[in-house]
Amino acid sequence: MGREIGEGTLGMTTVHFDARLDDQARRERLYQGDIFVYGPTPETLAFKDFAGKMIEDAFGGLDPEMAQYGMVVEDFARLLGDLKPRFIHHPESKAHIQKILSRFGCDAAATYFEVPKLRTSTSDNYLTAGIAYAWHPHRDTWYSAPPCQINWWMPIYDILPGNCMAFHTAWWGRPIKNDSRIFNYYEWNRKYRGPALTKHINSDPRPLPKPLAPVAADDDHRIIVPPGGLILFSGAHLHSSVANATGRTRFSLDFRTVAAADLRTGTGAANLDSACTGTVLREFRSAHDLSGVPDDLVGLYEDGTESTGPGSYAAPA
Repeated sequence: MGREIGEGTLGMTTVHFDARLDDQARRERLYQGDIFVYGPTPETLAFKDFAGKMIEDAFGGLDPEMAQYGMVVEDFARLLGDLKPRFIHHPESKAHIQKILSRFGCDAAATYFEVPKLRTSTSDNYLTAGIAYAWHPHRDTWYSAPPCQINWWMPIYDILPGNCMAFHTAWWGRPIKNDSRIFNYYEWNRKYRGPALTKHINSDPRPLPKPLAPVAADDDHRIIVPPGGLILFSGAHLHSSVANATGRTRFSLDFRTVAAADLRTGTGAANLDSACTGTVLREFRSAHDLSGVPDDLVGLYEDGTESTGPGSYAAPA
């Protein structure tokens, strides 16, 4: 299974640093709540540089991390509303993910990934809704992710403990009361995605499942990696965006993967508290040839709500 270079703990969660495990062994540990942290590689740095160039071009002569202080918030939201879809759907974004997955030992023919997301966390409540939503504690499994989903998270610029991501590890392996029953992925695609996001400035009316029980303030574990570093974790981990008061906007990117073998066998993290409906699986593409997840595998995760809306989101031309 390989040798681990370093380990640490966040509460009851084991954190592996630059662990030399094959993909199957790594997935098994991720499904048990472990977190994997990797330093930059040539492939991750290339993706970070590509994203950074798109961001910097979009902001013109402004420093992207400080641009919020020189822009009306509505203009900032509109800029992100143009930038984020271009990054998400750019062919080079997919090519970078394919190279990263190869570097980290994933079998391209048996691994599927979702298009990457470009995230922004502005400082001092400048813009925390819609296109730059500040994420409360949540599990991705409350948002129709399968139990075997793995999240890959990367900062584009330097991050600080005050503008990174937090893990609430006391809730790994424990259910927490939540309202995930309000979420259906097909309805989400039909009603809540697209250009209208830029209009949510002061509030956000979308159905966004949240905990209905307190999450302790001291259950807030933060991992700092350099630009191009990676954090891998199960979509079943309770995690959130740290309330940013650093004076700098945080830019990060993330993407998600699933393994065909785990989809077929139902392998993954235990579903302790998710009551959402629908599945995100029609959004995923093969790391080999960009084909979709086969219908027979998607069918294992459908629940009869397919007529509610489209199974994948088609961005406006």
